[in-house]
Amino acid sequence: MTDSSREKEIELIQGLKTGDNDSFQEAVRAYTPGMLAVARFYLDHSSAEEAVQDCWVKVIDAIHGFEGRSGLKTWLHRVVANRCKNQLRSAKREVSSDFSEALEPALSDRFNAKGRWELPPKLQFHDSADTLMENGALSDCLDKHLSALPETQRSALMLYEAHQHKSDDVCNILDVSASNLRVLLHRARQKIFLMVENFQETGEC
Repeated sequence: MTDSSREKEIELIQGLKTGDNDSFQEAVRAYTPGMLAVARFYLDHSSAEEAVQDCWVKVIDAIHGFEGRSGLKTWLHRVVANRCKNQLRSAKREVSSDFSEALEPALSDRFNAKGRWELPPKLQFHDSADTLMENGALSDCLDKHLSALPETQRSALMLYEAHQHKSDDVCNILDVSASNLRVLLHRARQKIFLMVENFQETGEC
């Protein structure tokens, strides 16, 4: 973040803390799209929109406790992530911890005792792959497999890879350690790599 951007953020935070309506509207315009993206990793689109609206109501009071240890965007994304997690828990749809999850049968025989690829995915990069993406077949398959990933794996992968958040920011948003984030990303990538390999070899999702 540049010095000028940091100064603008500090001014915006001060405006939020003093209850300035213009600052609140500016923050809503600037940060709602990213907050919705985070919420949609956990909830369906309608529920995600409601969760973000609820978070903005909460932010009016919660901003007074904001200490600036992270950027405003990261803090808001974490507020949304926590709100969505609580909603999942209340609906009894909280998934079990990813850190105790064993490798799936399709993956277990592809790794050695040190957790390294024994038989790496045979990914092919040529024109036919581009064609598959253009007609939507591989893209649809990717969406299907991303949706099937455990909640925290999917969120980690999308925040880090798709939205290009820094690893520290992802850790803050998901409330996980750096080592746990590496585990989440490693497992998510394993499954996606194997999905792409299978699709390229068989044409089936």
